[in-house]
Amino acid sequence: MLANALALRLSRYGVHYGWVIIAVTFLTALTTAGAVGVPGALILPLTKEFGWNTAEISSALAIRLVLFGLMAPFAAALIERYGVRRIVIIAIAMIVTGLLLALVMTKAWHLVVLWGIIVGIGTGMTALVLSAIISTRWFTARRGLVLGMLTASSATGQLIFLPLAAWLVERFGWRYALAPSVIGLLIAGLAVVLFMRDRPSDVGLAPYGEPAPAPGQAIAAPAATAPAFGRAFSVLGDISTSATFWILAATFFICGLSTNGLVQTHFISLCVDFGMPAVAAASTLAMMGVFDFFGTIASGWLSDRYDNRALLFWYYGLRGLSLLYLPFSAFSFYGLSLFGAFYGLDWIATVPPTVRLSARAFGKEKAGVAFGWIFAAHQLGAATAAFGAGLSRSVLASYLPAFFAAGVMCLVAAGIVWLIRKNPVGQAAAA
Repeated sequence: MLANALALRLSRYGVHYGWVIIAVTFLTALTTAGAVGVPGALILPLTKEFGWNTAEISSALAIRLVLFGLMAPFAAALIERYGVRRIVIIAIAMIVTGLLLALVMTKAWHLVVLWGIIVGIGTGMTALVLSAIISTRWFTARRGLVLGMLTASSATGQLIFLPLAAWLVERFGWRYALAPSVIGLLIAGLAVVLFMRDRPSDVGLAPYGEPAPAPGQAIAAPAATAPAFGRAFSVLGDISTSATFWILAATFFICGLSTNGLVQTHFISLCVDFGMPAVAAASTLAMMGVFDFFGTIASGWLSDRYDNRALLFWYYGLRGLSLLYLPFSAFSFYGLSLFGAFYGLDWIATVPPTVRLSARAFGKEKAGVAFGWIFAAHQLGAATAAFGAGLSRSVLASYLPAFFAAGVMCLVAAGIVWLIRKNPVGQAAAA
């Protein structure tokens, strides 16, 4: 098989095949996240062509974000049961189908079904929980750094596709803006088919950072897990008695409220309301994506070395201040550049410390599904902001109340992270 041959060749040069898995996962997360982010550039053209108001379009995007999150714990259990490659290929096929069928939609309910339900489920199956599982399975050393890289790809993918989409909308129409996401997804799907493997044992390796198996030594495959849905709910039952779970879920709800549900979905429309061209606004989001890429990788490195609660305190606090500053930026080039750089560094830097706190509290075996439920809270927050901000724009003719509310909630999150015990008694001490 191609993967086994490549793993053997790389091992001769001292390169672990886990880095190939990271590259494939990075590409998958980048392109599937791009499919999540692109509709943020399409709210205005859809309104113009079909006459749908912002609240109607936002309701479909909110459903997508809810399913994007609610699928996470079940996606983790499905991956444990059926394998990474099979689930990721199914997910990519669903996303591509939803995007392509949208080319012929004519009713608002078509948008709900295609971009709300189909794309929501598909992207939910390849959400951040995939990165958490891959980093945990393939890496013992440098796990925080790897998780930071994969998290950065997910967040950056939601942002870097937007400027191209906005440019295509302006030049050719919104249907052409879907092409980069579809092409990227097809390339990622091919890479998954050729190179993705479920575990290091599939190519005769131990996880990176663990002793290599002796020549000829067989590596035992893991036992089959319980049915996926039963596994997801049994883990939820176990972790729901922990205060740490509810604190992480609450702070991650606020994380989603203040990032992809609000800024990713409505930032372009907000800037247009203040007289800024859509392409320029999308370019600001792309700049956030660049800063986010480095900020999240740095967060992964820091999460291996410092108190993760302290990191979350600073991340949420600084994000809250940046959102409160945005309405006073005058939406000028310099004002938005300052916001974009400051906010971008902090866009999704919360993920590595949240994953590590979850794994520490609930143990390696439950870490993937536990983070899936915490991520579900993240997307419920995102859906709340996506719909709430759209409603604010339709009813109050302004997005600003939603941005002010998100800034205040981030400051609340910065305070409650200190309620997490530093060393939970009777729980896993390390991830």
